[in-house]
Amino acid sequence: MSHEMLKREIGRSGIEASAIGLGTWAIGGWMWGGTDEARSIAAIQASIEAGVSLIDTAPAYGQGVAEEIVGKAIKDRRDKVVLATKCGLVWHTQKGNHFFDYDGAPVHRYLGKDAIIYEVEQSLTRLGIDYIDHYITHWQDPTTPIAETMEALEQLKTQGKIRSIGASNTTPLDVRAYLEAGQLDAVQEEYSMVNRVVEAEMAPLCHENGVSILSYSSLALGLLTGKIGPDRVFEGDDQRKDNPRFSIANREKVARLMEAIAPIAEAQGATKAQVVIAWTLQQPGITFSLCGARDATQAVENAKAGLLRLSADDIARISGAAGTHLSDLDG
Repeated sequence: MSHEMLKREIGRSGIEASAIGLGTWAIGGWMWGGTDEARSIAAIQASIEAGVSLIDTAPAYGQGVAEEIVGKAIKDRRDKVVLATKCGLVWHTQKGNHFFDYDGAPVHRYLGKDAIIYEVEQSLTRLGIDYIDHYITHWQDPTTPIAETMEALEQLKTQGKIRSIGASNTTPLDVRAYLEAGQLDAVQEEYSMVNRVVEAEMAPLCHENGVSILSYSSLALGLLTGKIGPDRVFEGDDQRKDNPRFSIANREKVARLMEAIAPIAEAQGATKAQVVIAWTLQQPGITFSLCGARDATQAVENAKAGLLRLSADDIARISGAAGTHLSDLDG
């Protein structure tokens, strides 16, 4: 691993960031069995020291907890960070479309102009910054026209409060509507060896229109790290506890995939998780890979995947093994 950190541009924004991004969903604690602020700050700072500039967060991750922790971690490192956060999951209003309850209170999907203007100020305050590099609609709101949402986002861009625009959890139809309404620089979608839906329509559409794809759950919530064996038990509010993708049968299939990847990892001087992340980044249309980390050790391991370049032969062997072992995964 003698390469430099892989860097790529976010759409047509002119903003360059590390191809490996740190995702902070787990750092917010919600659906991950709680959080540890000191460990989380150490994870963020270790990522930055290891060459990761892209940090992705959201108000919904612990209702502000993740943003506040990120803000503390980057306080004297702002110039080293390309910061992405989100809008559209709201609890200050009941407009829009009810999505879920958090601690017994409703959270709505709402992307009306009034909420976006309110939300950006809340995020700037929690993060302790005066602009956001990449601002993303977190989940799409069926009650608000995308043209209205984009008008608000373009206004924030003109004001210098955000530098680029993204959308997450979209359909190709949504992406086309965003493109008609303004400059969409990136979409953020789930993508991994066990979920390759975006390859069919989304990736070609984005490629044609200069839109980056930020893949989240590249390691499938830890399933593809090679560290979650059949005997691992999930507790509390950990979302993996009742997730069919984490069935014993699935974990055994993934273990066989990891056995196939092991020789490539060994030859590269890399971990199996690093090989999985590097494979993700070398798939057509995938620009960035967001990887969660809850401590400094995980953060540095993920970051080093950005130093790895797999050969065409490695990619073919890994893709073949994934096809063999993951084709009939449950969930």
